[in-house]
Amino acid sequence: MMRKSMLFLGFLLAFLALALPGTQGKTISRCEMVKILRRNGFEGFVGKTVADWMCLIKYESSYNTKAYNNNGPSRDYGIFQINSKYWCNDGRTAGAKNACQISCSKLQDDNIEDDIRCAKKIAQEARGLTPWYGWKNHCQGKNLSSFVKGC
Repeated sequence: MMRKSMLFLGFLLAFLALALPGTQGKTISRCEMVKILRRNGFEGFVGKTVADWMCLIKYESSYNTKAYNNNGPSRDYGIFQINSKYWCNDGRTAGAKNACQISCSKLQDDNIEDDIRCAKKIAQEARGLTPWYGWKNHCQGKNLSSFVKGC
C-alpha cells in the first residue's frame, strides 16, 4: 500500500511540474542578456552602458523574467522589476498611473520586448537609472566591466 501511495505521489508531482510550466520563470544567462541589451540599443542609452543595465538586472531580478517583489502598497514585476504604482497595472495598486500602458502580468512572461520598452521609458523620464534601488545601491559609480566581460 505504501509503495502505491509513493508511486501515485511521484506521478502527481511529475504531472504538476508539467502542468505548471514556467512557474519558476526563465533565467536568462548573463551573455544572452548582454546580447539582448546590445541588440535593443541600451549601450549609451540615457548615458549608461550595457554593464550598468546588466548590474541593475542582476540586483533587481537575478535575470529572472518572473521576478516579483511586494513593497507593501505596490509591487515590482519582471526582469527589470517595474513598479505597479507608476508603470503597470496589476489591478491591486491604489492610485496606479500605468504610464507604460501594460498589465503587470505581461512583465512576467518570457517575452521581454514589452519589459524593454517600459524600462527604456522609465529611464528616459528619469534621465538615468536612479528609479532602480538595485542600481543605486550596488552599481552606481562602480567598475561594472565584469558584467559584460567575455560576452
